[in-house]
Amino acid sequence: MGTVPEAYYQFVMDYAPYVYVIPPDTPDPAFGRGALAASFAIDFLYEAYSAAQFEDRKPEIYSKIVSLADWLLTQQCTDPARKAYGGFKSSENSTYYYSVDACRAIPSLLKAYELTGDPSYLDAAKLTGAIFLKTMQEKQTYGGFARAVTITDAWLLQMDVECLYGLLGLKMLAEKHDTANAAAYQEIMDKAVNFLWEGFENFWLSYEPADDEWHRVGLSENEVYDDPFAYALVGLYAYEGWSLSCQKVYSFINSIGASAQYPAYNPAVCWAGYIDVVAKAPACDYYDAVTSGILWEIRKNHDKPSLELSMKIIHAHQSEFMFWGVKHADYNPVENKWAMATVCWLAQLYLNYEPPTTRFTQILRQNGETITLYPIKEASDQISYGEGVDVKAIVSPARAEEILIEPGYILNDYLTIDTFTPLRQHDKIRRKGVDYEVLSVQAFDWRGETAYFKANLRRLIGQ
Repeated sequence: MGTVPEAYYQFVMDYAPYVYVIPPDTPDPAFGRGALAASFAIDFLYEAYSAAQFEDRKPEIYSKIVSLADWLLTQQCTDPARKAYGGFKSSENSTYYYSVDACRAIPSLLKAYELTGDPSYLDAAKLTGAIFLKTMQEKQTYGGFARAVTITDAWLLQMDVECLYGLLGLKMLAEKHDTANAAAYQEIMDKAVNFLWEGFENFWLSYEPADDEWHRVGLSENEVYDDPFAYALVGLYAYEGWSLSCQKVYSFINSIGASAQYPAYNPAVCWAGYIDVVAKAPACDYYDAVTSGILWEIRKNHDKPSLELSMKIIHAHQSEFMFWGVKHADYNPVENKWAMATVCWLAQLYLNYEPPTTRFTQILRQNGETITLYPIKEASDQISYGEGVDVKAIVSPARAEEILIEPGYILNDYLTIDTFTPLRQHDKIRRKGVDYEVLSVQAFDWRGETAYFKANLRRLIGQ
């Protein structure tokens, strides 16, 4: 198990369930306390409670989980005459009860119940799943969940693919905590998957009953937010494992690399806040920091190279990644706000991280040499690079039959390297004091996963 930065742990203990905190110590009054912040804080602390790192802090973690779960209950609608019955206010000052907040709250309350044995948490989770989400699903005939309802029964009828995250909690209810009603939960899950999969697989964000169409964002509706797909992946992955749908969506988004406009972008580190899924390009200059945490389990099981690189970058920039968004080029924050959801998910990444062990990483550790990767961050008139990251590589002389020797170069100016790190074209590699440019990269797979990368390098002249 990994070690969570002390600043992350203390941030959760000090400020959850506030959604954002303005450094150094001011909760953002515009958002206040929110259900998502309470839920994700419980998720992290539930795991931390059993971690060796926090063995001597169990009492304070237990008390914090209880206080968060108790607060979450105060946000639940308990009036059976309201359509919001069983749902949770999105924030303490809101009158809206969103389906996605219900999806987030169920697994968190069940974890609080497992730890404490307090039946009020189990009852609240059952009410949310069996009543509120069923109400939201039955408001229309499609099968997804209506986006939200107010305390006065006004509706937002759009249906979001992000609500596939709800499969996580509904599955926990059906298989462990409310098995007597398993058939009812299964029906809710089946209807949700049968409808939302179309939007999910085709990279739409929501369905609008008013025009009977799926939608994205942006002027041409080519863009999506990244985190709804990360959350949807987590839910569907819990429900049906590494299915073809999960593989398709993850592989597609994670293969959208740098562009001429955003040359510093690397999806292995984190996903961009906006992604143009039609042009297959990032649509903004910043990472949505939370996605590195949301995707930790999928990457641990199915994309270990991205997991390792992501952890290296985050660990080198722990303080910057507490903010909700960081720039591709230098990891500076987009806005001066620490984000509770981001810190909680990254804390789970830390808690569950182990250096990947594969046959190739074993070879690297035995026979590889350390080189330094400088990721390209600007490719205009003057090329510039980001800070260096040490990685292991198997280095070989280039063979004449494998490369095209360019004018002004000789064969000795070229190298071939094998790495576990996902390199990109035009990145800079420093080996034994000599700088090289990555000309091409080829991924090699084994049993459905990327095992290593082979890159051709050319010496940089005049650097």
